[in-house]
Amino acid sequence: MTTETPSFEEANQLTSPKLEFSMHFTSTPRGVRLARRLTSHRLNTWGFPYGSEVNDTVTLLVSELTTNAVTHGRVSGRDFRLGLALAAARDLLRVEVTDTRDDRLPPPRPCAPQDPEAETGRGLWLVACLASRLSVEPREEGGPGKTVRAELKLCGKAPATDGVSD
Repeated sequence: MTTETPSFEEANQLTSPKLEFSMHFTSTPRGVRLARRLTSHRLNTWGFPYGSEVNDTVTLLVSELTTNAVTHGRVSGRDFRLGLALAAARDLLRVEVTDTRDDRLPPPRPCAPQDPEAETGRGLWLVACLASRLSVEPREEGGPGKTVRAELKLCGKAPATDGVSD
């Protein structure tokens, strides 16, 4: 993992992604479950089949980041937003999770949990290990909150999906 210094727009080609998905979910375990399922379905639609390494990895990233949004970024009555963006070259995929709390920021460099038997405390570390880049930035649309972004560089490009529109 590398810590993000420049903005994503300055650092990569995702300024004009080919495919995007964005949706708001309730800040509940049910919202996390739905976000995870819709991510897997969307990736399948984009040419990354269920059970593929890309689909499984991105679904895990979404699961961990949305769980953190519900657990640590939850404000009663406020939703979290999930965004997915696939670069036009199909070699980079970005996951964004925005919550409404800006007072509880994750550490800039997540560490492995001290207790390997602990049931919690390893989600962001897993994300940092799997993602090519991880950053936390203030919420773009204004208001309180933060956006956690994870990028995954894709080695093998998926076939283009003709006729798929979002």
